Amino acid sequence: MAHVEWSAGIDSVSGALSKPGKNGQHSCQKMLLGTHRVAATENPNCNRLYLRKKTKRSTPPTTREMAVRTRFAAVRQAVWDRAHDLNQISQDQAAFLAQKDTAGGKKTMNAYLWKLCGEAYDAQH
Repeated sequence: MAHVEWSAGIDSVSGALSKPGKNGQHSCQKMLLGTHRVAATENPNCNRLYLRKKTKRSTPPTTREMAVRTRFAAVRQAVWDRAHDLNQISQDQAAFLAQKDTAGGKKTMNAYLWKLCGEAYDAQH
C-alpha cells in the first residue's frame, strides 16, 4: 500500500477528487474518491482512495422518481425566491428564531425555508 505525505496545511482529503466528464468533454474515465475516517484506532493514517468506473443507468427513471425530482426542483426554486423576497425576509427571520430552539425546530435558516416551502408544495399537490 502506498504512503502519502500530505503537504503543509493539508490534513486529510475527502470527497470526489475527480469525476468522469459528460459526453464530449475531455476528462477522466474513472471517479477518484477520497475518504477520511476520524476514529480512535491504532493506525492514524485513515485516508483511503477509491477508483470507480463511469456507470450508465440501465433502467429509465420511474414515475415516482420523476415526481420526486419535480418536487425537489419546485421546492428549490421556491426556497430561492423566498430567501430573496425583501418583503418577507424579516418575517421569516423572526419566525425562524422563534422555532430554532424548540424540539424539532430547524437549526439553519436554509433548512427552515426548505421545510416551509416543502410543506407548501405538499399542500398544493
